[in-house]
Amino acid sequence: MSLGIVFLSELFGTAMLTLLGCGVVANVALKGTKGNSGGFLMVTWGWGIAVFSGVYVAAQSGAHLNPAVTFGFLLNGKKLYAPGVPVDFASTLTYFGGELTGAFLGAVVMWLAYKQHFDVETEPASQLAVFSTGPAIRSNVWNLITEIIGTFVLVFVILTFGGTPSGLGPLAVALLVVGIGVSLGGPTGYAINPARDLGPRIAHALLPIKGKGSSDWSYSWIPVVGPLIGGGLGGIVAAVVPIIMPVIAVVPK
Repeated sequence: MSLGIVFLSELFGTAMLTLLGCGVVANVALKGTKGNSGGFLMVTWGWGIAVFSGVYVAAQSGAHLNPAVTFGFLLNGKKLYAPGVPVDFASTLTYFGGELTGAFLGAVVMWLAYKQHFDVETEPASQLAVFSTGPAIRSNVWNLITEIIGTFVLVFVILTFGGTPSGLGPLAVALLVVGIGVSLGGPTGYAINPARDLGPRIAHALLPIKGKGSSDWSYSWIPVVGPLIGGGLGGIVAAVVPIIMPVIAVVPK
């Protein structure tokens, strides 16, 4: 598979992810929408369906949709990211580039769909929340830990049970993301994906959104660094578990 196909696959898949995922947040958070005040469960299920759709769209490249997943594969010691795609420097950058570009473009298209509602929204915090995550209680250390734990669960389960998101299956990955959201998403809004947060945050900074405030760059490193650490740990532990389990099984009781 050419790196061009990988790039486009990840771009379109991640764009679908942020179009639908940021879209459900817009429906809940912005003034005058049909889904206004739909609540956290509506958001978590909306993001699950967004992941479901993105995995289908990007199945050809393994549907990483997430630099933390790609990084987890790298540290896991896999030889291939997807059939015909070797794990090397060029392919890693291609995945990262497709994921970040797609996340940005999906957020831009979402903004076009909700343009009139952004125009009447008077709360800058609500506008930013549509694009990117933010903590319920701001604490860099604890927010970082939350993102590490959530992303570890995502990558570890994918690698242990499916090999790739497309291998685990769109529905299974969607339910996994919903599960992470409802159980671990309360403190930070569960970015668990550097591209999902950074791409839309850049879109928020660049788009001509009426009355928008800060893009909160002081927090922006947490949903990038935390998921990369968590994804890397998930990849390492997923590689170690199959080695130690047979050893544990033969240890005399």
